[in-house]
Amino acid sequence: MKDYGAPERKYLRPEQGLTVTDGRVVEGYASLFGVKDQGGDVVQAGAYRASLSRLMAKGGKVKMLWQHDPAEPIGVWDEVREDALGLWVKGRILTEVSRGREAAALLAAGAIDGLSIGYRTVKAERDGKGQRLLSELELWEVSLVTFPMLSEARVQAKSEDDAHWRQLAQVFEDARRQLAER
Repeated sequence: MKDYGAPERKYLRPEQGLTVTDGRVVEGYASLFGVKDQGGDVVQAGAYRASLSRLMAKGGKVKMLWQHDPAEPIGVWDEVREDALGLWVKGRILTEVSRGREAAALLAAGAIDGLSIGYRTVKAERDGKGQRLLSELELWEVSLVTFPMLSEARVQAKSEDDAHWRQLAQVFEDARRQLAER
């Protein structure tokens, strides 16, 4: 048992698929139990239980961030829970803020397709294969990200008005290109 103390991040493209409906409601798995990530870590069932209990007891919430940037909250996680597969989240992207609108457009266009957890390791040990088995984590945030750690999973965006979001994503892409050319 070692307390690593430093903030860490795990990226995930859930194999069950992160879904986005109405351009802003996001739900899916932010972490899967028993799956080795590219860093050689395996999150064990129950790893989030104590952290989620502490948060609930004090009325706190896991934050929804953009690319792990604490200055870029883009929504709220309305539900965060463990089940047999892993850490399941459901929340709302706030399109009333500019980064939220951008995130929704990028998700709809397929430019962003990952989830990542930000946490501190409380308890972990190495197994005989060199993997770090994470048995207790203090969960701080779940971010929408560009590059997730588990490559076998994908985000899928669904919206009643996909054409609108594709159009908005194209506007952002055109603006990015124009800025890059300067």
